[in-house]
Amino acid sequence: MADRALLADVMVSAGSLTAEQKDKALKISREAQCSFEEAVIKLGFASESVITAALSKQLGIPLASRENKILIPEKSQGLEKLIPENFAREHLMVPLFLEDGTLGVAMVDPTNVMLQDNIRVLTSKTIHPFVAAKTQILKSIDELYGGMGGGLVARTLEENQKTNVAALPEESEAGDVRVDLDKAILGSNDAQIVSLINAILKQAVTERCSDIHLESFDSRASLRFRIDGILYERSSPPKAMFSSLVSRIKILSKLDIAERRLPQDGTFAIKLQNRNIDLRVSICPTVYGEKVVMRILDKGAVNLDVDKIGFEPKQKADFLDAAKQPHGLIFLTGPTGSGKTTTLYSVLNTIKTPELNFMTIEDPVEIKLDGLNQVQVRSDVGLTFAAALRSFLRQDPDVILVGEVRDQETAQTCLRAALTGHLVLSTLHTNDAMSTVVRLIDLGIEPFLLSGSLLLAAAQRLVRILCPHCKRPYKPDPEQLSMCIKESYLPQASIPNPANIVFYKQRGCDKCAQTGYMGRRAIYEIYRIIPEMREIIYKYGGDLARLREVAMKSGMWDLRASGWRKVLAGLTTMEEVLSVTMKE
Repeated sequence: MADRALLADVMVSAGSLTAEQKDKALKISREAQCSFEEAVIKLGFASESVITAALSKQLGIPLASRENKILIPEKSQGLEKLIPENFAREHLMVPLFLEDGTLGVAMVDPTNVMLQDNIRVLTSKTIHPFVAAKTQILKSIDELYGGMGGGLVARTLEENQKTNVAALPEESEAGDVRVDLDKAILGSNDAQIVSLINAILKQAVTERCSDIHLESFDSRASLRFRIDGILYERSSPPKAMFSSLVSRIKILSKLDIAERRLPQDGTFAIKLQNRNIDLRVSICPTVYGEKVVMRILDKGAVNLDVDKIGFEPKQKADFLDAAKQPHGLIFLTGPTGSGKTTTLYSVLNTIKTPELNFMTIEDPVEIKLDGLNQVQVRSDVGLTFAAALRSFLRQDPDVILVGEVRDQETAQTCLRAALTGHLVLSTLHTNDAMSTVVRLIDLGIEPFLLSGSLLLAAAQRLVRILCPHCKRPYKPDPEQLSMCIKESYLPQASIPNPANIVFYKQRGCDKCAQTGYMGRRAIYEIYRIIPEMREIIYKYGGDLARLREVAMKSGMWDLRASGWRKVLAGLTTMEEVLSVTMKE
């Protein structure tokens, strides 16, 4: 790749980076063994398009982009037959045009002379290189070859014109709309729309997508899938079909198709390969139309085994020991989408027995588990977290799960339940585990009551796991390795021999859709509230510095340390851990 220091100077002189940002990005790229460009993007200093433009200027190689209309392959020249799709994806390049024996090629790394030689041998053409952004190249590959969901819209519409079939909704046992994606029924009036929605849903489940984003802009529509926490573009539906697609989703979700001014929320279910999958739908009006987000809740894809969700052995022992106590408070913190609910379900699934009465109040109930009495929040009729909790206390519960503590009333009701002999598990939105204490005190909980009832405070994040089929090894430099071992807080007896440690980086293959990652796993900081901590909470309230000092001395560790352990185990990368954690 181009000289990173020179590229940094080009970006500074162009005003794309400040000198301080340049130095920080260069330092991170050295520490995390990633490219300067990756570091700049991770730190949020500049976009991929800005970096690519600077690279073009530095190398003197023309820029190809969607905006300047160059990064649009000529589909009438048979370019997809000239260069195989696997080759294009593996080497992050796409053919653009063929003119007088010269092949225009967009590349992420146009300085790769060996790649240009391989393309020349493969095609017997003279190569004219262009530099382009990775995400835009992948989108162009999708459109040219129609693979990995790229040609989804075109294929669906073409097949529908030939067959005119579509899957129609049916009523499930619970009365919700359920669409059987494996069934084709003749005679739908809106066969194209129905088939396209079904194809999008089918493709999303196949690609392990967690959220589907369907958006409208001034002159185009957009379809994106969130896979392993990252949004990836898929081929967009025609702008003229956008309103009909939204109406179809509203019909499935039992929403008002005439209401386009206010947000609406609904649910429906699909059946695919004998799997029943729930979808939570949110529709929000924007200046160019309505934006639709469908969250896929696939119980079959959720692993509720506490041995496989990411706990280190000591963390697992501490969490389960607290969860087996007869009464007290357990709080798990983290941002939305960080896997808190899955962790709590896994713990409950482990400790549940017929001898105990389990009650949960959630908004929404994402996974239905046998043996738990699960209640859905319905604020429109007065069924709030606090109201349900008050009712639970008359239901002879042993263990109570509260989806989230949002207000003072809910916090105080949880505390009363814990003080009267119940185990209460819940979640909070804080940046780290110890901030739980501060947050609860802010919500009106007296420190002397909290010190006697809080059993455990935990925080979690999700890191992407390297694809086992294509991850590539490398030897970290001594400084990186020393930092990783030191900050992982490993016991002295279990520190591996540095000479034997190998780190891994992502590459990308067909099995992981060229992302280099496959799935996510949680990293945790788990703090058992020991007597010294109770004394600090009682005397000093939310003194985070004192609490963290006691926790570290007693052998507990923070999120980043948990992440470094995953790096040392070869499960993820340094840059992935750095992107989701902060140094305390």
